[in-house]
Amino acid sequence: MIIYTDVLSGDELLSDAYDLKEVDGVIYEADCAMVKVGGDDIDFGGNPSAEDGGDEDVDDTTETVNNIVHSFRLQPTAFDKKSFLTYIKGYMKSVKKHLDESDPDAVEVFEKGATAYVKKVVGSFKDWDFFTGESMDPDGMIVLLNYREDGTTPYVAIWKHGVKAEKI
Repeated sequence: MIIYTDVLSGDELLSDAYDLKEVDGVIYEADCAMVKVGGDDIDFGGNPSAEDGGDEDVDDTTETVNNIVHSFRLQPTAFDKKSFLTYIKGYMKSVKKHLDESDPDAVEVFEKGATAYVKKVVGSFKDWDFFTGESMDPDGMIVLLNYREDGTTPYVAIWKHGVKAEKI
């Protein structure tokens, strides 16, 4: 399995266990699913008494979560357009610096593709949700979440050049 880790914060953000699709040479998108977690029914071998009413007092502790957000312990964060643009300019500058040192040939592809994708996000800004990695590092990558054209399938988007792939 390959884990995609933020090059700035070190947070694990995604894995190839999800069906990744590369977009514009700069983004990895992966469809998510809403899943139920919790509510494990643990049987201690006890016998409820007849007066107890059996399972009537069972506490339903399940919750529905986004599988990728939950699995990678992503934390919700909020932006208005202005603060997002301020953040993304600084983030792009940090990734460009990282690329200058590690993969100079990728800088042009990153800058061109990232600009186009940021325009897409800003153009439909109200449709996006934003998540930080587990460390909540303000300089780290913000994971973007939106819904496919069907309106029901969520997907996340991460910057290809802002992660390193680690085989585990």
